[in-house]
Amino acid sequence: MPVSIDKEFNGQTVVSTFEMTPGTCTDVLDALTDAYDKVIRHQPGFLGGAIHVNDAQTRISTYSRWEKRGDFQAMLRTPEMRERNRVIAGLCSRFEPVMYEVAAVF
Repeated sequence: MPVSIDKEFNGQTVVSTFEMTPGTCTDVLDALTDAYDKVIRHQPGFLGGAIHVNDAQTRISTYSRWEKRGDFQAMLRTPEMRERNRVIAGLCSRFEPVMYEVAAVF
């Protein structure tokens, strides 16, 4: 499902940033793609998402939209995502999910 950015959106937007070496970028990308394909997109409240990789292959950002903050938090607490996040964290030097509200759209 395509994700549109709308200032009137009342749900939860989450941007997560993952930092890694170029040597592990493909592994992180594969793990994230698999998580979105098999788990995340099937969770209640998930509206859509995207994965972005920088040119240097040292950072990956994910963008996801949820009906409500609690839906995102519930997904993180599932046993499957807790295990997947441990694996992903082991491949990264750092990763951080941050919840945002849309302030402006151009």
